[in-house]
Amino acid sequence: MKRHSRPFASLSLDLDNQWSYMKIHGDQGWEEFPSYLDIIVPRSLAFLKARGLTITYFIVGQDAALEKNHGAIASISAAGHEIGNHSFHHESWLHLYSEAEIETEIAQAEEHLQRVTGQRPLGFRGPGYSFSPAVLRVLDRRGYQYDASTFPSYLGPLARAYYFMTAKLTPEEREKRKALFGGFRDGLQPLKPYRWRSEGKPSLLEVPVTTMPVFKIPIHFSYIFYLAVYSPAIALLYFRFALLLCRLTGTQPSLLLHPLDFLDKTDVSALAFFPAMNLPWEKKRQVLTRTLNALQKHFRVLPMGEHAREIAARRLPFVEARPVVQTAPPSEATV
Repeated sequence: MKRHSRPFASLSLDLDNQWSYMKIHGDQGWEEFPSYLDIIVPRSLAFLKARGLTITYFIVGQDAALEKNHGAIASISAAGHEIGNHSFHHESWLHLYSEAEIETEIAQAEEHLQRVTGQRPLGFRGPGYSFSPAVLRVLDRRGYQYDASTFPSYLGPLARAYYFMTAKLTPEEREKRKALFGGFRDGLQPLKPYRWRSEGKPSLLEVPVTTMPVFKIPIHFSYIFYLAVYSPAIALLYFRFALLLCRLTGTQPSLLLHPLDFLDKTDVSALAFFPAMNLPWEKKRQVLTRTLNALQKHFRVLPMGEHAREIAARRLPFVEARPVVQTAPPSEATV
């Protein structure tokens, strides 16, 4: 296949910091905001530079607000990567916030990210794929070009069950997190990009995190590494099959990285309970190289903002934004 004829794909990295994993997991000490950004950022930047890749980093505003993280975060935009908004507090129950609270959350993250990176974010991804029509209204008002918070998969309840088995949470904390990773009906969401329609009016462009066409099972790299713990060959075969289905169905994939994809338990022993943290970084690097080779062979990989602009020029279907059932009062949804 000639390089100029390849369809587009996009690649992003959700820069969830150590404290945010600890917070969601219910671990003590997250309030001190422990960070591994000085490890993950230079490691990921060096890896991407070697491959000639420019991607989108979705960054948490709280990290940009802390001076100790400024050097690492500024180096991302200095290397030419797009900066996306990943909320300020990184709370996966963002869908429980009132619209005013959402506005504050998004605006506060914007302010700190722009100050540190020189970029005003134009793309948003909710923490834990949290979403509500109120989030869309706020993003629309603030001039965002796209949202990337949906994860069309039937496996959300299984991921949540595993999370609750390993987390140290009070009943109140479990109540807040009961929609984490979505429900079975999220598997019915479209896999290809579309525009939201809220209250009968056209709304924001949505670029879903791509799951395997037809089967709607995860293909992001954390899942690939989980398979690679058992067999790197099977993990690569699984990923190549997913790319084949993307090509056959005309799906231009938008794929997702996480910081733990660049780390192992020797880097952050406190997070050793996560799947694939026992896989050494050197082995992860080999698996990631081979999977990205396969992706770049068939697709031209862009940051999400560029991909969104390419998509926005097309005629897209509309999907009605469903209201979210409030499962906790707004006062319980804030820090």
